[in-house]
Amino acid sequence: MLSRVRTNLIFSLVIICTIPVMGKEKAANYFPSTLDSYWVYEDQDGNELKRTVVEGEEIAGETYLAFSYEPEIEDWVNFSRFIHPELFKVSDKGITLSVKEDVEKAVHARLAKEMKMFIDVFKNETSSVEAEPTYTIKVEAEKDFMLLNTPIDLNEEWDTSRMNASLTFGLTQADSVTIDFTIIETGIVKGKETIETSAGTFENCLKVQYRTETVADFNQAVEADEVDPPGETVTTVWFAPNVGIVKYHQVMNYMFLELIPDDEGLPLPNAPVPKTLELKKYEIKK
Repeated sequence: MLSRVRTNLIFSLVIICTIPVMGKEKAANYFPSTLDSYWVYEDQDGNELKRTVVEGEEIAGETYLAFSYEPEIEDWVNFSRFIHPELFKVSDKGITLSVKEDVEKAVHARLAKEMKMFIDVFKNETSSVEAEPTYTIKVEAEKDFMLLNTPIDLNEEWDTSRMNASLTFGLTQADSVTIDFTIIETGIVKGKETIETSAGTFENCLKVQYRTETVADFNQAVEADEVDPPGETVTTVWFAPNVGIVKYHQVMNYMFLELIPDDEGLPLPNAPVPKTLELKKYEIKK
């Protein structure tokens, strides 16, 4: 009996010791922010991106630092709020990114790209129709994006951001359709992993998954089987202690084009290629 109790106790201790202890960890440990620190990343196509911590600005009495980028972003379709924030704040609450205007530009650019692809398909499939659809896009995003919370808790979800987008399109104003998208993104710490990149081997990396949940509301009555759910985005980021982001992977689906059911038979484009970034080299200033 005593032997069995001792065995169970030892087994329980082993289990407890293998569970990552995160409750008292601060997000700042995974997001160094000393001036002139830099990180160089390589994407899935071999392109490099360097981001460097520079002086920021004060907003509403709070100090924000900034990142500079080489090269600077040119096409807003390629913007990632995880990788390209201009301003950020490290506080006792966690890591906050100030990305409102940039997110609005990016979502607008992506929806515009989808509409252009849709119009190309429409023109090819309806050659007898001389007019082509026109569209307008409006986007409203929150000021802040909560990248990481303090304290860091395993499997505890938090809301990172919320945004609204409105897409109106049609051949004429009278027959136009408006779709209001509400996008809420959550983050969750999935655990810790060892990550290897060309910059080295990084142990005890936080694996954080960010997932969108999008609702599409139409200004006209639409049957459930007439549209599919809007496309979602799943982003996974690995943060190494005292280093920052060492790996990034994002699977993004089309927000508007995904609404069109497959049985419509339209030759729609393939889903976007997943995006990856891995740390190539870095220097954290003291």
